[in-house]
Parts: sequence; structure tokens; C-alpha cells
Amino acid sequence: MTDKEININYKEFSSIDELEPSDKVLAEAAIAAQKGSYAPYSKFNVGAAIRLSNGKIVTGANQENDAFPSGLCAERTAMFYANANNPDSAMEEIAIAGGQNGCLCDSPATPCGACRQVMAQYQVKSGVPMQILMVGAKKIWKFSKVDDIMPLIFDSLNK
Repeated sequence: MTDKEININYKEFSSIDELEPSDKVLAEAAIAAQKGSYAPYSKFNVGAAIRLSNGKIVTGANQENDAFPSGLCAERTAMFYANANNPDSAMEEIAIAGGQNGCLCDSPATPCGACRQVMAQYQVKSGVPMQILMVGAKKIWKFSKVDDIMPLIFDSLNK
């Protein structure tokens, strides 16, 4: 037996103004995308913005439904739209922002496990690391690839 360890490296910023210009634009797009959220039950509005390799930025917002769990997270809404309309463009970076009552949460909104697996699938599909920007009002986390937020991703069928 051998003991192993998994290390996760990421950057933390204290405000959106500390971000590189391209990351700031993506973070602002995710924050703005929250307006498209339909969250009458959780009252938690999430927006996501994706930068594609063709230069486009696409957005999505969480959508809830009476027939739970028929709703969909902002991240998957954006990723499915991006791939359906730009199948040959890699998803280079995704920004996620969550809040309530028109206010961004202090801490970053983190994606659920299902969204992380979908991110992993698109990262494997494109062969390009997908960066992740989790945006909060008082701190922002940046990860360089999906593996950093989902170690040991399921990709056995893609080999």
C-alpha cells in the first residue's frame, strides 16, 4: 500500500478589480446573467458565463421548476447552449456568480457535482483545460482546470 495525496492549487482575489481584464469581463457577464435566473423556490440566483475559443461569451442562469428536480443549474444551461451552438469551439473558461435579492454573495458560489462532471466532459472533449472563476463579492477563486475542483474525474470511457 502507498499513501497518496491530492493537492489543489488556486488563486484568490479580494475583488473583481484585481482580475485580469479578460477575467473581469467574464466575471461581470456571470454577475449580469443572474438576471435571467428563475428561482422562485430557492431564491438563489446563479449566473454563468463561458468564454469560447472562438472569442464568444455565452451565458446561462439557473432555472427552477415545480416538477423538482426538472430545473437546471446555470453552469449546465450555459455549457449546453455553448456546445449546441458552437460545437467546434472549446470552452476555455467559465465564471460562476450567485446571490440573493440582487446582491452577490460574499463567498464564491461553487458548482454542484453534476455541473463539475459536465465541465470535466467538455474539458476532455476539447482537450483544452477549462479554467473556472468562482465569483463572490469579497473573494474570487480561480482554478486552472476542472481537475482542480473535481480530482479523479470520470473519463474512463474517453480513453
